Amino acid sequence: MSTTTIRLEEQLKARIARAAARAGKSPHAFILDALANTVEHDEIDAEMHRIAEERWAKVQRTGATVPWSEAKAYIQARAAGQKAARPSTRKTQR
Repeated sequence: MSTTTIRLEEQLKARIARAAARAGKSPHAFILDALANTVEHDEIDAEMHRIAEERWAKVQRTGATVPWSEAKAYIQARAAGQKAARPSTRKTQR
């Protein structure tokens, strides 16, 4: 395990100490958790952007899309626990 030094303003250091105490953690553990959570959120965002770019490229390549009204109805039905047929794709008008 390596060591990294960070410089904190006194006010931030005090805020971290208070937050860590509320969480029942040491400031060190609190900072590690905060860093891990931030990295995890960044990785999830990056993956979502990768998937979105991949799907957008497919739409541009094929022109096939699902109308929002049909997608919304499908999502709402599934969220309500109902069985629903997946909407079919259509070529967009160019």
